[in-house]
Amino acid sequence: MPGEPRSGPYICGIDAAMDVVSGKWKSLILWELDAGTRRFGELRRGLPGVSEKMLIQHLRELELDGLVHREVYREVPPRVEYSLTELGRELNAALEPLAEWGRRRMELIGAERVELPSTA
Repeated sequence: MPGEPRSGPYICGIDAAMDVVSGKWKSLILWELDAGTRRFGELRRGLPGVSEKMLIQHLRELELDGLVHREVYREVPPRVEYSLTELGRELNAALEPLAEWGRRRMELIGAERVELPSTA
């Protein structure tokens, strides 16, 4: 079900960037992959609340947009790993100031941080 990567037209650079990371889960998937290569189950555990359907859909779109690399290993059972491409790493670097702003806002409003289950 491969499609075409989004290609505009756009009003400005923010419009083009937001088109790629729109929605709650895409930027969080990129953030999770920033720590390194992950299998699907690892991504799902690292993103509490994401449905399997939504994670699959967003991973496909991120791959189509050139931000995520999907590696399929021809094993039994099959193994699939996801990692950031160079473009994905560049986008994460661009999102870091936004993340810092969000951390400051969380402190300012006293928001709780979701504790993720330990992977150890």
